[in-house]
Amino acid sequence: MSEAGLVWSLLVGLLAVNLLVSVYGIIYGRSLTKKLISLTIFSDTVYVFFIMVGYRLVYPTVPPVYVELTRDQLEYLVKHAVDPVPQALVLTGIVIGMAVNALIGFGIIQAYRLKKTVTARELVGFEEVE
Repeated sequence: MSEAGLVWSLLVGLLAVNLLVSVYGIIYGRSLTKKLISLTIFSDTVYVFFIMVGYRLVYPTVPPVYVELTRDQLEYLVKHAVDPVPQALVLTGIVIGMAVNALIGFGIIQAYRLKKTVTARELVGFEEVE
């Protein structure tokens, strides 16, 4: 296996571990604040994966700028250009994720203000079993 393939497989493995840890935090976390942090980590991991999908492992990478091109320049651009669609999706996801996190954070603050707790089980009325 080449060095670049080893780096990519290591990165994919780390992303998978990061996804599993964040899903565990979302499902089994007791505090709503920890759930929000896990949700943010989950979305950031997905964004890194999308960036990886659009990345090219060739040198040099060039931006996909289309001007008047000859046939040779167009073939070079196709082989070396970075895909802009994943970048646009990630940028949109970051903006939407920030708004959702602000809304959830506001809900957590209001839950603490009204109920004096941010533990999910206490907010829905279940008693803690020790």
